[in-house]
Amino acid sequence: MELTLAEICARLGGRVAGDPGVLIRQVASLEGARSGQLSFLANPKYRARLAATRASAVVLAPETESLTALPRIVCDNPYAYFARVSQLFNPLTTQAPGVHPSAVLAPSVRLAEGVSIGAGCVIGDGVSIGAQSCLYPRVVVYHGCRIGERAIVHAGAVIGADGFGIAEEGGRWIKIPQIGAVVIGDDVEIGASTTIDRGAMDDTVIEDGVKLDNQIQIGHNCRVGAHTAIAGCVAVAGSADIGRHCSIGARALVLGHLSICDRVHVSADTVISRSIRKPGTYTGMFPFDEHQSWARNAALVRHLAELADRVRALEARLCAKEGGDG
Repeated sequence: MELTLAEICARLGGRVAGDPGVLIRQVASLEGARSGQLSFLANPKYRARLAATRASAVVLAPETESLTALPRIVCDNPYAYFARVSQLFNPLTTQAPGVHPSAVLAPSVRLAEGVSIGAGCVIGDGVSIGAQSCLYPRVVVYHGCRIGERAIVHAGAVIGADGFGIAEEGGRWIKIPQIGAVVIGDDVEIGASTTIDRGAMDDTVIEDGVKLDNQIQIGHNCRVGAHTAIAGCVAVAGSADIGRHCSIGARALVLGHLSICDRVHVSADTVISRSIRKPGTYTGMFPFDEHQSWARNAALVRHLAELADRVRALEARLCAKEGGDG
């Protein structure tokens, strides 16, 4: 495929600055781009890469338009625009509709039009899967779960396994039957080897447009709000309620029975140990350092409470001395 900048703008919007007839055959990074390729600048701190790029054209925002004389498409959100251009040149590929001969489906499974079930998938009793959804090889969907339309579930994901529900009695654990299910909305993507546990009594719910990366654990009775994105290796403990339009960075932890309001952004490696009621960005990382320096700082952190007590005692003695002098 070849498209001019003018043709791209006619399809996706935006404004051309420079030669609208420049031909684009593919997209690329600023560093790797060559003639005939389109790149983008979303963060001004990469302007040095923009100056050195060999791309035929770039996508950028109005406030950075003057940073280059290259032909360019000017738009409000260069990163999202670039994603849409990439889709033009690289149409998303999925498996062909139908059920692979090696897949195992219970007789009561309901598949809508255009569903694709890959090799080695196992789909349990009473499962329903919406139109145009694609399950890649070796996905397991336990009984009673529901998947909406246009879902993408990558290889090895497990939907609807029992949640970690146990009660202690006399030094032994008693299993609590997990009688809820998992309900997944439309346009959801679930990464490889991600697991979403069924609810103990009510359902675990993944709302429309949620994007889950690889190797994520979603505990029982959680809710993940619409259009939230969660990066790889995040663990969400049972009964956590995550709002809409949130983002959670890689390897973050969300403890159980907490609520996170809409439009919260959690940095990577952060542990969310209390509910969040106000939109914004939350970070709880302990910065890396050379090992000896890190060990010294970590030792100080362990004694912060003791140090605070000593400071308060010194302040009290100082106040008492100043009072006596007066």
